[in-house]
Amino acid sequence: MDKRRLEYLQRMGIDVWVPRETGAEAAVASQPAAEAPATAAPSPAASAERDEAAPDWDWPALEAAIRACTACRLHESRTQGVVGVGDHAARLMVIGEAPGAEEDRRGEPFVGRAGQLLDEMLRAIGLSRRDGGVYITNILKSRPPDNRDPLADEVAACEPYLRRQLQLIQPQVILAVGRVAAQNLLKKEQPLGKLRGRWHFYGPDETPVWVTYHPAYLLRSPGDKAKAWQDLKQVRNRLASVS
Repeated sequence: MDKRRLEYLQRMGIDVWVPRETGAEAAVASQPAAEAPATAAPSPAASAERDEAAPDWDWPALEAAIRACTACRLHESRTQGVVGVGDHAARLMVIGEAPGAEEDRRGEPFVGRAGQLLDEMLRAIGLSRRDGGVYITNILKSRPPDNRDPLADEVAACEPYLRRQLQLIQPQVILAVGRVAAQNLLKKEQPLGKLRGRWHFYGPDETPVWVTYHPAYLLRSPGDKAKAWQDLKQVRNRLASVS
């Protein structure tokens, strides 16, 4: 493992050891989560709703539509619609739940302490929101009051925006962070623990989806950072296999 990646992992709070006999990367915890094979079979076909064509926006039109959206009542309490940030030709698309207070104020997803941790996680697998290769967005583009879970009608109102972002970017891999993002993206009600550890597939192109913990959760539960690193390695290996 190179020195820079080791530094990023240490900032994430993950201890890494390297066996002397091989020099290969080893476990990050005494009992790391098992890695699921990257060749898992696709899940059943996506829902008919998801297969419907999104409006034919280009990027400027899409961003303008999100910022001006009044499709649900969240526009009454938000500061601004939060589009996303990163590379429009990204190989990896990170999808979270919804903007928080700071994201709503700044107009960018994943800022503050959780955003800093997400940045460290991405750097650990050689990616950056600023330097290319990744695009970061949310299921919802407007902040729910008091950071509550999204309502079904709010998710439905934002779904065409997310679908169009996926169509424009065509990522090779999707990383869903947190229970709410994973459940709404995959249209499944299983808890996060059941969704982690295997590949899912999204949409007619069957884009591979891996589920991991939300950075805000990892800040509260640092003991699960080792499992998150196992998730990140799955994503890194999948990207390497299709490069």
